[in-house]
Amino acid sequence: MNPSRILLLALTLAALSACQPKAAAPPGDTSPPVATVNGVPISRDFYEFYIKYVSGKTSADLTAQQRGEALDRLIRGELVADQAVKDGFDKNGDTVYLLQLSRLNLLQQAVSDHYLKDKKPTDEELRAEYQTFLDRVPKLEYHPRHILVATEPFADRVIERLQKGEKFEDLAKAESMDTSKNQGGDLGWLSADRMPPEFSAALVKLKPGEYTQKPVQTQYGWHIIELVETRPLTPATFEQLKPRLVQVVEAKKFKTYTDELMKNAQIVKLIDQTPGASGAAPAAAPATAAPTAPADQPKN
Repeated sequence: MNPSRILLLALTLAALSACQPKAAAPPGDTSPPVATVNGVPISRDFYEFYIKYVSGKTSADLTAQQRGEALDRLIRGELVADQAVKDGFDKNGDTVYLLQLSRLNLLQQAVSDHYLKDKKPTDEELRAEYQTFLDRVPKLEYHPRHILVATEPFADRVIERLQKGEKFEDLAKAESMDTSKNQGGDLGWLSADRMPPEFSAALVKLKPGEYTQKPVQTQYGWHIIELVETRPLTPATFEQLKPRLVQVVEAKKFKTYTDELMKNAQIVKLIDQTPGASGAAPAAAPATAAPTAPADQPKN
């Protein structure tokens, strides 16, 4: 077992429980205690859950030393969480929100697991999702070279030198400020979605052996781009992607469920949702608000 993971889980679980009134065990847990911490019991079921969560095993699968270490870390987590509550950390600073997020995440996962339990993706659903992937995935890989410089005028001069017959690789080694200069500006094989959008937009218009006649600006500077060659991009097979496809389909199903919850809930958003806006929305106008300005008068 990973000691760091064990301690982290101990602190998380103990911190969450520490915010609740002290009780012998959660509802339905009638198992005997394996230890008490300042009079508060740690139940056998909680201990077994803890071990299974961090190791995938039961306590019977562990050595006596490992069982003892697991219990000690759980006790340590309870003690630290209890001290955190005494010091008021459960009511101050980011800890309050982290605890709230932990609660939301755990409960959402529980609801998701329950909802999806009898809604396993069908082969038809998985293959439809795979087709969506195929429709979206790039069809080609590109083998580009580039020369990266700091200004457009300098890039224009590099293009003039190329037009006069100087070799692209030699100019890249001499003038480029990118680390690829040592390879003559060679970037290897890339799909379009792995390049800055301005770079890929210019590259896909080129034929093998051509270079851009005008500099291309990205966040990194000004590029002169040459396309060396292209090749078909072979996408992952259905079987290779199947585990991921299952996750995607299940996520969509659960989103449909939560969309329905949103639809049926009474929700009032109190912050401005307009693009670029921030902060709270203006308060609703009181019933005795002043009349609006006449149509021919400017409004503030």
